[in-house]
Amino acid sequence: MITQLIRPYLSWRRNIIYKRYAEAERTQIGKLQELLQKAKGTTWGRTYEFADINTYEDFAARVPLTDYEALKGHIDRMRHGEADVLWPGSVKWYAKSSGTTNDKSKFIPVSPAALKDTHYRGGTDAVAFYLANNPKSRMMDGCGLILGGSHQPNYNLPHSLVGDLSAILIENVPERVNMFRVPSKKTALLSDFEEKRDRIAREAVGRRVTSLSGVPSWMMSVLTRVLELTGKDTIHEVWPHLEVFFHGGVAFTPYREQYLRIIGNDAMRYEETYNASEGFFGLQDNPADTAMLLMLDYGVFYEFIPLEDVGKENPRTLPLWGVEQGKNYAMVITTSSGLWRYQIGDTVRFTQTAPYYKFIISGRTKSFINAFGEELIVDNAEQGLRKACQATGTQVKEYTAAPVFMDSGGKCRHQWVVEFDKAPDDIARFAETLDKTLQALNSDYEAKRYKDLTLQQLEIIVARDGLFEDWLRSRGKLGGQHKVPRLCNDRKIIEEILNIQ
Repeated sequence: MITQLIRPYLSWRRNIIYKRYAEAERTQIGKLQELLQKAKGTTWGRTYEFADINTYEDFAARVPLTDYEALKGHIDRMRHGEADVLWPGSVKWYAKSSGTTNDKSKFIPVSPAALKDTHYRGGTDAVAFYLANNPKSRMMDGCGLILGGSHQPNYNLPHSLVGDLSAILIENVPERVNMFRVPSKKTALLSDFEEKRDRIAREAVGRRVTSLSGVPSWMMSVLTRVLELTGKDTIHEVWPHLEVFFHGGVAFTPYREQYLRIIGNDAMRYEETYNASEGFFGLQDNPADTAMLLMLDYGVFYEFIPLEDVGKENPRTLPLWGVEQGKNYAMVITTSSGLWRYQIGDTVRFTQTAPYYKFIISGRTKSFINAFGEELIVDNAEQGLRKACQATGTQVKEYTAAPVFMDSGGKCRHQWVVEFDKAPDDIARFAETLDKTLQALNSDYEAKRYKDLTLQQLEIIVARDGLFEDWLRSRGKLGGQHKVPRLCNDRKIIEEILNIQ
């Protein structure tokens, strides 16, 4: 009954989203003007004279590109309680994200405006599209198993906290929403992930769970515990009404086969969302299309840097209406939390620009291997692993890769540490298939592999079970939204992992 009651509003919202695409440039320009108007009295707004900016061209010429290092001083002032720095008023919440070269963590401001016009709107819209695509769904007639991180005091200031984005969302969600979710808020916000995993599983077992939401790696850990507690073979036996998994945070490809096996229900749906600490940017509107729809009417204005310009002193920046299909871009955002022309670190590739802007996350600006001019990105790695798994009947649980610049025999190659959920009988065949697929996907990699002159065939090191969890635990990053870096252009992370192998 609840699902049917809520359908008309969500159907209306879905129609509005598509309507915005008929005037995509106008929608985004309007959003930019709204953000500038609201923030013109802030320190940042006065410095760059927001009141005098009338066009996108003015904005791009006057306001510099930023990253966390550029905004860190201003964010620290905000964290100490100063108001009107990057965004009007005081900001209470800060999403703790993976660090930079100089800092262990980043602290991303999450304003009340961003909670409402970006993060919660994204969650609502994900449900709207799901229900539209599944008219027989009864998802709202049960509860959602939603995983979250934890939070803690910020500089010991009253009314100021830092934590995982998921913890911030759970803490601030309207109380009525808690009727439709599990676990309890107290359990959801525990900091000890291993204790939390057990308590989540115990609280969820007896409930009518109809949906899952979270990062695939940590949700898998919770579901495994559910099976241990119940003695069942599949999750479908525990929750026969389970319909959908809304996932994000990491690429789903390495986990897909594991989920198909552990869920045990061919009718289960998997919906990707692009919800980062900095904002909610995209979601699947069509289950037959793995690309996501870019959300235009949130508290976000988008720009894009062509991948070949990333790292240049004065890179080209393009507004949304200047991008081309099939090209890779680094994403730049301006948000209602005060991130101005902020380089988020993700790269995207547009699969479609008309009638809708649809994209896939192709990698990270700092997650690639280009030690020999091969320009290998995460999207190549994901596709290559999928092909190798299909060819050898295997399942990959976690992985990371880095270059070997020159071994004792003078050989250069890529070295992959792979933890299998189901290991191949012939690891050499797996490595060969992965290597050949990467050559087929990436002409630069293919050129460097030509006759083994620059690069030799990649090497696979089979990780022991639980290696990557142990590595995350050693860094104090087990659980929450923490993830394993997939590709690195140096050997720092892979050496740490190999040292505990």
